[in-house]
Amino acid sequence: MTFSYQVFATVVRYQSFYQASQVLNVTASAVSHSINQLEAQLGFPLLIRSRAGIKLTHDGELVLPVIQQILNDEADLIQMSQNINGLRSGSIKIGAFSSVCVNWLPNILSTFSKQHPDIEVSIVQDSFEEISKQVKTGELDVGFTTLPVTDNLTVFPLLDDPIFCVTPADFIPQNKQTITQHDIVNQKFILQKIDYDRATKTVLDNYDVTINSINFSIDDQSIIAMVEAGIGFGILPELALKKIQGNVAIYPFHQSFTRQIVLVTNKSKVMSPSVVELITAIKCFVKETYTIS
Repeated sequence: MTFSYQVFATVVRYQSFYQASQVLNVTASAVSHSINQLEAQLGFPLLIRSRAGIKLTHDGELVLPVIQQILNDEADLIQMSQNINGLRSGSIKIGAFSSVCVNWLPNILSTFSKQHPDIEVSIVQDSFEEISKQVKTGELDVGFTTLPVTDNLTVFPLLDDPIFCVTPADFIPQNKQTITQHDIVNQKFILQKIDYDRATKTVLDNYDVTINSINFSIDDQSIIAMVEAGIGFGILPELALKKIQGNVAIYPFHQSFTRQIVLVTNKSKVMSPSVVELITAIKCFVKETYTIS
């Protein structure tokens, strides 16, 4: 029965019998048979199959979180049994956005792997919303994101990350020190689309910048390149600016803005010893790196 649960959750995740079969390393017909068998055992259909794709039935939507919890509980049981038997092994899946992947995880995981060489760690880079979603469903054990977090997750605050304005190298603010409303009039802005609904939007709204004045880029380095070319101003947090290069100027805003970086985990995952160890390592790294008391 557990395998049928895994098949169902994987089909829902990838919206495809074929892709689920590739992930699970079985045939597509085996996936279809497993779903049919599960529907027969439960007594109602779980999926609607059509040329447009696959979607959950109403009953399937009700069943999915219960099945996902069963899979999470089974993984927790395996992890717990390993620790009871004295094995400091297992696996951890981490979700993170780009600047954390580049600036934090190499140091964190280097130290963690030396202390726990038998724990396998994998990393998924994704958007803030997707990371929270996958932590909630148990696909990720922990995730780095920014506030606000609307899902019912355990949240560990890590850092208030200052936000700066990136300008062409020859630009000088009117007061020569900070970006004010006067400097922003008629300017175009370049930012990542995933940032627009979070702290970056707070900055833009404060200066009455409309969506019509915004161009979207694919990553932080591309923003720098476009600013360098004179296409507009960029808005980037301090962490994102650490390892990117370009002939640009960086100024604080007249009013201070920050994004709040947090670590999130599913409440059931907090009990996993390996996850607890990783969370401790992450918090220690941030505290030591930024001398947080």
